[in-house]
Amino acid sequence: MSDILNPAVLVGDDNVPHNSYAYYITLDKPWIMSKGAMIAYYGQMQFRTLMQGLQSGLLASIAGTISAPMYMGNFVVAEGQGTLIIGDRGFDINSFDLDDGNLTVRAANLLAFEPGLQLNQSIVPGYLTLIGTGKFLASSNGPVMFAEPPVRVDPQSLVGWADCPSPSHHYDQNWVNGFMAAGAAMMGAGSGEEQQFDFTSAGTVLIQSSEKVRDDADVVRTIETQIPALSQGGIRRIMATAQAHISQQ
Repeated sequence: MSDILNPAVLVGDDNVPHNSYAYYITLDKPWIMSKGAMIAYYGQMQFRTLMQGLQSGLLASIAGTISAPMYMGNFVVAEGQGTLIIGDRGFDINSFDLDDGNLTVRAANLLAFEPGLQLNQSIVPGYLTLIGTGKFLASSNGPVMFAEPPVRVDPQSLVGWADCPSPSHHYDQNWVNGFMAAGAAMMGAGSGEEQQFDFTSAGTVLIQSSEKVRDDADVVRTIETQIPALSQGGIRRIMATAQAHISQQ
């Protein structure tokens, strides 16, 4: 039987004892966390959407830390006193400390961060950039590996990257030009063997131990924002590609 939880054994900020899938925070200041990440808490707490907090004026100090309008609805602010326990559907949870750093993370993997960190929308669809000094929490499908560039990574395995420029796309022509790959490409298929993210400059790349992506809602939302700029022909082409994927699955 696992350990029985109580506030006395949950001191500081750390993973729940013998459980890498849950993390606890001693809440003595506001934290910004992913909507739905709270699974339990001890003490007295309240949770406000970012918009509610900003409109009420109670979170004026946080207003300058968010520069990602597309993702405002993804997060809430936890306030109060006590111990907050968060989780993410059974995925591993790790804490990371930035010291005047710059780290870009997949939006679906970002679970919580201290308001002292600035949150920006990355130019890479589906990713957010944290800048400054403070702690943040991120989930991953399996343990996280830290790799030094130059390295190429399957896009579905990429969690994020720190202190290095955004990656470029790399396509393996030998794979793409193969008969089977060409047939799959006609149906809209892709894989890490065909396409990778290419990191070349100094820094650190965070890679999860699986190709399974947690969620694609943020990528979908990014695509949706581009639709008004498309012609009817472009929209029809996207619809045909999406239908091919649906048929294949």
